[in-house]
Order: sequence, then structure tokens, then C-alpha cells
Amino acid sequence: MEIDDLRTFVEVADAGGVTPAAQRLGVSKSMVSRRIARLEAELGVQLVARTTRGIALTEEGATFRDYAARISAEIDAARETILPAGELRGRIRVAAPLSFGPTHLAPVLSQMARRHPHLHVTSCYTDRFVDLITEGFDCAIRIGYLPDSNLVARRVGPLYAKFVASPDYVTRNGSPKTPDELLKHEALMVGTELWPVTDGDEVLNIRPQGRFKADNAVALLAAALEGLGIARLPNGLTDQHIASGALVEVMTNYPPPTAGIFVVRPPGQHPAKKVRVLTEMLIECYDTGSS
Repeated sequence: MEIDDLRTFVEVADAGGVTPAAQRLGVSKSMVSRRIARLEAELGVQLVARTTRGIALTEEGATFRDYAARISAEIDAARETILPAGELRGRIRVAAPLSFGPTHLAPVLSQMARRHPHLHVTSCYTDRFVDLITEGFDCAIRIGYLPDSNLVARRVGPLYAKFVASPDYVTRNGSPKTPDELLKHEALMVGTELWPVTDGDEVLNIRPQGRFKADNAVALLAAALEGLGIARLPNGLTDQHIASGALVEVMTNYPPPTAGIFVVRPPGQHPAKKVRVLTEMLIECYDTGSS
């Protein structure tokens, strides 16, 4: 019984189809189909059945999936144990935010690929919260304030932010000095979220209002530069614009509280070595107070 066949079956079961499993594994659909057929022939049972919506596990397939996943995990752990010190092999799939990932996280992933020439690195940049288990990611990098979940999270560094607006907006509308004054201004937001602000040792949550919304911080930055309102944005996106005078900081006595950069992974007893290495590299890069 081939370990690649077992791993492929687990991917098909979790992804719900041959095509998404092939994308996760980086192989052709025909290769996935051959591996499943070979495994079924060896076991003498049908593991998956095709439906109008893709594939579904048979009763035997549903039972066998957990065994196959455990065997694959044990083989991966054994391989890690006997590899030369520091060497990584296989594949790591990472989800990262679109607003922050390509500029701030991609260099770390590129460095990881350079250090480990036998490791295949696949990254997905999106501002939606991906389902790590269903979509087959080893881990995700998330920024801000994490909601409660069953995922395991490790903070790798701080994330600082500011309330900013263009000089033109401030000239036309004034600069808010307090949270109450901020509520009277146009806010550039993701949706109807609360904005936390620090008041001494306390954190207050306010609900701003605004007519411009976007699911991407880069889009909110563009709106702030156009003078459409006040945005709450990470320093990494605003520093150069503040330095050039294109943006100014507002409400400096009530700044956003420090958030964080996190690596999250599915629950399990021990993280894979590749996830541990990535986490250590991110800590080395970002746990300096400069983000």
C-alpha cells in the first residue's frame, strides 16, 4: 500500500472532489484518479462514489478515511524524525491575508523556500477566513484580533495601527480628538465592525458609520488617500504616506490597541515541523515591535 495513495485518498475525502484534491497536491486529476483506483483495488472495496455534486465517501470510505489520515500523519512524523537536522521536505500550504501577505509575508515564505530546496511552498492570499481543515491548509497567518475558534494559534509578533485621514479631509471636516467626535465622521470600514480604541488602560469599542466599505485594507487605504474619510490601518500600510504628507494621524490620544500577527493551525497534539519552522521564522522577523 503506497503512502501517496493514502494521502491522496484523504485529500479527496476532505476536499470533496478529485479536482480540488489535485490542486492541493499539485498533481494531475488523472494521477489522483489512478491512485484512488489503485487503493480501492488493493483493499477490494469502493471508497468513493461519484455524484452530481462531485464525490461522496461510501460507508467503507468514511470508515477508512480516519485510519488513512492517522497513518499518513505517523509517516510524516517519522520522516521528520530521521531527516537531517533542519531539512524540510514535502509540501506546505499557507493562507495569508491579501492586504498584508504579498508585501510583508511573501518575503518570509520565499526565504523559507530558499533555505529548504526540497520543500514545496504553496501560498494563498485572501482576506476571507479560509477553513483550514476543509480546504487543506497546513496553517494560516492572520492579523488583528482573533475570534474564538477550535484552531491552535501562536502569536508571532505585534501589529500596530493608526487612525488616519488625508489633509484634505481634515481641512474640510476637522480632526476628531475623542471617540465621540470620531462617531460624527465618515469611517472607511470593512463592514459594520466595532473599532476598539485605547483610553488609558481601558479599551473602548465604538461603532463608526460610513458610506465606503471594502473587504481589503489596501482599498481602504486608497479611499483614505482620496479624502473619503478616516481609516484604521496597520502602520505597515500607512507609514510611507504619513512620511510623505499624503496622510495624517488623527485621534492620537485614543489610538487603536496593539493587535497581533498569528500563525493558526488545525488542532492536533504536535504541529508539523514545517509549520514550526515557519512560525520560528516569523517570530524572528516580526517579534521586534516594528510591525
